[in-house]
Amino acid sequence: MNSEPGHQGNMASVAQVAGPDWRHILIQRWPLALGIAVLAVPTIVSLGQGPWQMESGVHGVIVLVTGIWLVLRRWGDIMAMGSPGQPLVTAALLAVALPMYVAGRAFEFISIETAALLLAMVAVMHQYWGVAVVRMLWFPILYLGFVVPIPGWLLDTVTLPLKVLVSELVTGGLAELGYPVGRLGVTLYIASYQLLVEDACAGLNSLVSLSAIGLFYVYLIRGSNPVYSLLLLAMVIPIAIAANCVRVAALVLITYYLGNAMAQGYLHNFAGMVTFVSALLFIFLLDWLLTPLRSALERRSAAA
Repeated sequence: MNSEPGHQGNMASVAQVAGPDWRHILIQRWPLALGIAVLAVPTIVSLGQGPWQMESGVHGVIVLVTGIWLVLRRWGDIMAMGSPGQPLVTAALLAVALPMYVAGRAFEFISIETAALLLAMVAVMHQYWGVAVVRMLWFPILYLGFVVPIPGWLLDTVTLPLKVLVSELVTGGLAELGYPVGRLGVTLYIASYQLLVEDACAGLNSLVSLSAIGLFYVYLIRGSNPVYSLLLLAMVIPIAIAANCVRVAALVLITYYLGNAMAQGYLHNFAGMVTFVSALLFIFLLDWLLTPLRSALERRSAAA
């Protein structure tokens, strides 16, 4: 007689470990699944045909997959904490998100369309599971924001100063080493060669990708302390600029010693990959060096 309750308790534990019953959830929440699919599928197709094929948006697929995984790994907490949200709040969010989505879709503003889709998903999440769950998932929501492509006008506005800065630093550094290098705007001159610092070499593409991957690393390995996350994110900016200065300088030297064809061919793409990996490893090293600061912030948060 005493064995049955214990057996039932074990079965309950097994059921909890087994994870969510997706069939039951889809049957119960089919309007949610249908609504998200109607909005999300066309947007994902547009992203795949456009921004995700460009260097500035290559991180989008990784962010989308890992962002969804970050939400699903908290599914047990979502079910435990979830309670219906305020319909007025949901309606207000959808009143902003849906017109934005329609406008972005109609006029092919993929950045507005994607941002509106993310806001609509937050609204639906709030309706079904409440503000406590939305607050708990603040980081996955923020992280999924990296899926939103950077608008072209903003890309141009930010990239130009970065190109000028990288050009100045590379020219000054190589000149100090005795190389015959000069600069006019973002065009570098060395010996008889002329090189244009392109958008890909300015650091913005690496900056966005490094920020996304760096934040994912901090959240997954170090926890979700917002102060430390913002600190490491701020450090990504000089790291990306420095890494791209090394990239441009390397290409200038390759051009000087081996010729323009060698620099603009295979070595150009290889230099970009090496630069990104090196910057990412430097972020990991910086995180290790900041271990005492991170520990102090964790102790302060625990004490509060």
